[in-house]
Amino acid sequence: MISRRRLVYWLYPGIGLKRWAAVLAAGVLVFGAALFVGIGAVVSRRFLASVGLGGLRDRFFVTGFIVGLGLMVGLVLSYLGLRGVVRFARAAPNVSLIRSRQRLANGPRVVAIGGGTGLAALLGGLKMYTSNLTAVVTVADDGGSSGLLRRDMHVLPPGDIRNCLVALADDESLLGRLFQYRFQDGGLQGHSFGNLFLAALTEVTGDFELAIAESTSVLKVRGKVLPATLEDVQLHAQLEGGEQVAGESTITAHARRPLRVWLSPESPAPLPQSLEAIARADLVVLGPGSLFTSVIPNLLIPGVREALRGTHARVVYVCNVMTQPGETDAFSAADHVEALHRHGAAGLIDAVLVNDTPVSDELARAYARQGAAPVSADDERLRGLGVHVVHAALAAGSNVFRHDPARLSRTLLRLVR
Repeated sequence: MISRRRLVYWLYPGIGLKRWAAVLAAGVLVFGAALFVGIGAVVSRRFLASVGLGGLRDRFFVTGFIVGLGLMVGLVLSYLGLRGVVRFARAAPNVSLIRSRQRLANGPRVVAIGGGTGLAALLGGLKMYTSNLTAVVTVADDGGSSGLLRRDMHVLPPGDIRNCLVALADDESLLGRLFQYRFQDGGLQGHSFGNLFLAALTEVTGDFELAIAESTSVLKVRGKVLPATLEDVQLHAQLEGGEQVAGESTITAHARRPLRVWLSPESPAPLPQSLEAIARADLVVLGPGSLFTSVIPNLLIPGVREALRGTHARVVYVCNVMTQPGETDAFSAADHVEALHRHGAAGLIDAVLVNDTPVSDELARAYARQGAAPVSADDERLRGLGVHVVHAALAAGSNVFRHDPARLSRTLLRLVR
């Protein structure tokens, strides 16, 4: 028995049933009309005259051609329509899935720029509302498995790319879990399978971008994951006190905060697909993630800044909910935005999204022991920096305090509307 709800689903635009039913009906009508005319031409001149085709009675060749063509076209249309209806009927148990995919395909165009676990978490929430997603991911990482592969195989760091691919995978498949599997022993200790897969595929194809595209197909990713640049860039920083250091892992391991960061080479080329996605976007999201090592490195690429300046999309910076020891100690949300402005983002950010969810006393004490604290908003300073301030309950957690992907995604998409 087919439920009434399923019948309603079948009638939604874009599902496909009405289209094939119309083709089938057209085929039956054309075939029937041709057959009707053919029988009439054989039986009666008076019949043909009654339908305005009396002249065909004595033109057997023309009559035969018209009738034959009509029968053939009717049969072809009937076959195509019937085949479409049968295919749809076989897929009927998945009609809700078809409807869901159509809804996602009609979602807003969102570009998320950043890196690290913060970007992956955001993408995991956004994919529930739209499949028109593009992740622009920093490639400045030089630590852990990514750093080893970068040095040994001379490939771009795959770690953040891998996290984003898995976050956007169509479902929580075994293959997705396999990509995140990290070897615990032996010569591969510390490496994740996904990193090795991307590195090996880069060797096979000779192209890191193509390796990502193939992985996108394998994991059935909703949207696109793009490296911010295909050039081998290194992140540098000037720390408090004036010392200069090189390498993302060195910056994050240092006890003193970075005041300024830059890339070498200084002006790496962005991917054209990234610039096109930013130009067509309805919403561009910066963060959440490590300010100096995940978000800002993308803005140091001149082409990305120019694309943000020219886009009609709303550009929103998602401020972290907690400060990061050694990187944003004692930073307020306004301090985050001022740092972005110092690195070329002045005039590019329309709104700043800050968390209003209070952290529990127990969790606050645990973070304080690590040197972290909740990020305060400082609305007046933020407005003085020319940005709109949006407050929302965005965070959750019992053991860790971080953005809740679903809450964050819903709030961001409300800004689009």
